[in-house]
Amino acid sequence: MTDQKLDAEEQTLGALVATATRDLSLLVHKEVELAKTEIAEQAKRAGLGAGFLGGAGLFGLFALLFASVAGALGISEGADLPFWAGFVCIAGLYGGIAGLLGLAGLGKVARVQPPQRTIRTVKDDLEWARHPTTAPDPELEELRASHRA
Repeated sequence: MTDQKLDAEEQTLGALVATATRDLSLLVHKEVELAKTEIAEQAKRAGLGAGFLGGAGLFGLFALLFASVAGALGISEGADLPFWAGFVCIAGLYGGIAGLLGLAGLGKVARVQPPQRTIRTVKDDLEWARHPTTAPDPELEELRASHRA
């Protein structure tokens, strides 16, 4: 027999459990460190990407502003109107777009409902906590199992 087999056979059950616990603890600790490192790298990339998106949004806003001024001046020049009338036309266009987007947003927000399945499972959990002898609802148990996996 090898020395390792002899050592394992000679160790007590308590020593084996302690060794396994220590090794498992070390493994979990190393996995957590690896996850932290990977998440930090991803967060750094996401932050850099968010910065670029913010810069793009700022320059897009400037482009929209200058295009709006050019459009207002073009409308006033092309229709032989005063400058303010061209700007009012552009403002009306933006106001109309804002109104349509607002109505669409209100329609979406009005349809938001509370999490019905979660409410049902929490009520079932509370009922079980009050009366642990009652069996849980089988439908809810399947729902819980599908979310654990």
